[in-house]
Amino acid sequence: METTGTGRVAARHGLLLIITAALLWGTVGITTRALYGLAATTPLSIGFFRLALAVPVLLLGCWPLVGRQFFRVGRHDLGLMVLIGAMTALYQVCYFAAIARCGVAVATLVTLCTAPVLVALLSVIFLGEKPTGRTMAALLLALGGTALLVGGGPVGVRGAGGVLLALGSAFGYAVVALATRTLAGRYHPLQPIAISFAIGALVLLAAVIPQGLVVSYPPTGWLLLGYLGVVPTALAYVLFISGIRHTTATVASICTLLEPLTSTVLAWLLFAERLGRGGIAGAAKLTGAILLLYAGGRKGRRK
Repeated sequence: METTGTGRVAARHGLLLIITAALLWGTVGITTRALYGLAATTPLSIGFFRLALAVPVLLLGCWPLVGRQFFRVGRHDLGLMVLIGAMTALYQVCYFAAIARCGVAVATLVTLCTAPVLVALLSVIFLGEKPTGRTMAALLLALGGTALLVGGGPVGVRGAGGVLLALGSAFGYAVVALATRTLAGRYHPLQPIAISFAIGALVLLAAVIPQGLVVSYPPTGWLLLGYLGVVPTALAYVLFISGIRHTTATVASICTLLEPLTSTVLAWLLFAERLGRGGIAGAAKLTGAILLLYAGGRKGRRK
C-alpha cells in the first residue's frame, strides 16, 4: 500500500519535472529566431555553442555530487552515452536547419508530432514497454492538438527537404529518449548528460570546422547563446532525465509536446503572431492530454 502511494507520488513528480523541461525547451525557437536576426549564423554553429556552453555548467554541478565516480562508466553505458551525444547533435541541427527550410511551424509540427509515435513504437520493440489505454488516448489527443496548434496560423510548406530534416530530428530525439530511459536508474542524472553533451559538442565541432564556425556575435547574441546553453539545455535536460526515471519514455515524449504550445504563446507575445481558432483548439487538446496523463499518475494502478 505504501509502496504504491510512493510510486504514485514519484510518477507525478517526474511528470512535473518533464513538463517544466518542456516549457524551457519552448523558449529555444524564439531564442534561435532572435540569433538569426542578430548575426549571419548557421544551424551547426548554434548547435555547437548550445552544447559547448552547457557542458561546463553540467560538469561544475556534477563533480561535487559524484566526484571520481564521474569516470566510472561501464563500456556498454559509455556506448549509450556516445549514442545520446551523437543523436542530440543530429536532432537539434536537423531541427534548426528545418526551420530555415520550411519554417518554424512546419518543422515543429513534423518533429514533435512524429517523435512520440517513434518513441512509442521503438519502446515496445527495445524496452518492452506496453502503453496503457490512457497513454494511447493521450498520445492521439496530443498529436491532434499539436497539429491544430501549429497549423492554426499562416503556415505554408516551402520544401520537402525541410520536412525530411524535421523527420531526422524526430528520429534523433526518439533515440535519445529511449537511450536516456535505459541509463536513467544507473547514474546521477547529471553524469550521463554531461558526458553525452561533451561528446555531442565534439561531433558538432568536427562537422562545423570545414564549413566555418561563426564566432562573430554582438553582446546580445552571446547572451542569447549563453541562455540557450544554460537554461533550455543544461537545466532542462537535467530536469527531463530526473523525471524520466519515474515514468515511461512514451509518456515523457507526450509531455514534451508542451514545447510547441510554449513556443506559440511566446511568439504571440513577443512577435505579435496570432494563434488563431485552430491554434486555440490545439492548445486546449494538448493541455487536455497532459491533464489526462497527470490524472493517470494520481490514480495509479489497481490490482
